[in-house]
Amino acid sequence: MLGIDRRAARYTWTAAVVLLLFGIVYLIREALLVFVIALLFAYLLYPLMDLIDRHMTSKTRTPALAVTYLLVLGILAGFGIPIGSTVVGQASSLISQAPALIARIQQPPPPPRGGVQSLKNRAIEFAQTQFRDHYGDLALAAPKLGMRILSASGNLVYLVIIPILSFFILRDGRAIRDSFLEMLDSGQEAARDMLADAHALLLSYMRALLFLCGATLFTFSIVLSAMRVPYALLLASIAFPLEFIPLVGPLTAAIIIITVSLLGGYDHVLWVIVFLGLYRLFQDYVLSPHLMSQGVELHPLLIIFGVFAGGKIGGVAGIFLSIPVLALIRLFYHRARKAKATRHLQPVG
Repeated sequence: MLGIDRRAARYTWTAAVVLLLFGIVYLIREALLVFVIALLFAYLLYPLMDLIDRHMTSKTRTPALAVTYLLVLGILAGFGIPIGSTVVGQASSLISQAPALIARIQQPPPPPRGGVQSLKNRAIEFAQTQFRDHYGDLALAAPKLGMRILSASGNLVYLVIIPILSFFILRDGRAIRDSFLEMLDSGQEAARDMLADAHALLLSYMRALLFLCGATLFTFSIVLSAMRVPYALLLASIAFPLEFIPLVGPLTAAIIIITVSLLGGYDHVLWVIVFLGLYRLFQDYVLSPHLMSQGVELHPLLIIFGVFAGGKIGGVAGIFLSIPVLALIRLFYHRARKAKATRHLQPVG
């Protein structure tokens, strides 16, 4: 009567609701990040828990979950204590030698020579120049960095909260899924299939990611130790968690390894660079495509966009979550296109 198109009004209200939901998600993004990380941690434990649950006669998953957590804690303690003692010793040695390393950086570079030694001297000279140019900035930034570390230490409570949330997700995940499906008046079968695909995708992604990180720790520990790189186990332990962060993490780990090797007086830094380059090619083009399912494979440009967008929204956690979120969006998009094509192919009447 007033000349308002109902279809246009419906689309306008739908767009407004979607924008409102995006705004709410952005406002509570920190809390959502904790729950999403807990969900992904649950997917790390799910294969072991599911295997144990198959051999137990209990009607609930609680006993299988308890056994799973005990086994994981035992494995971490069994491997973490001997490795951790060595890592702590190397870290203490590196910290104690930090003044000598800084003094070495401030010294003038050695005279140039030919061949590999010349490349090493140029790298040392570049590092020294950068350090001297930005020494004042580093000195001013150190107190601020210390305050940020102290403020971030309050987030250590998440190390307790995330396993607890993962416990409830693993125990009640099926009930939550069924309750969600019951809320849908129509399209339950399509929603069930979509959730099943998302479950398989996340399970495959987290299993492959854990294997890739473990392969990095194992390979770096052996190769860097065999090459007699200083603080080899410490550097491998640093590279292990950084492997969880797409694109940025491996690059940061490589820079740390090369820098510590240079400052530690290692004579074969070029071979370290060659090893890091070959390992990255092997992992990115051989190991990772073999482990990742087809649905997780994303175009490099999309990965780079996701990394920058995730970092802007949620920092390191946003970068970590960028790949699975993009993979899920891609999955839902293809599912929606497939459902739409199926509806158009159905005969009318």
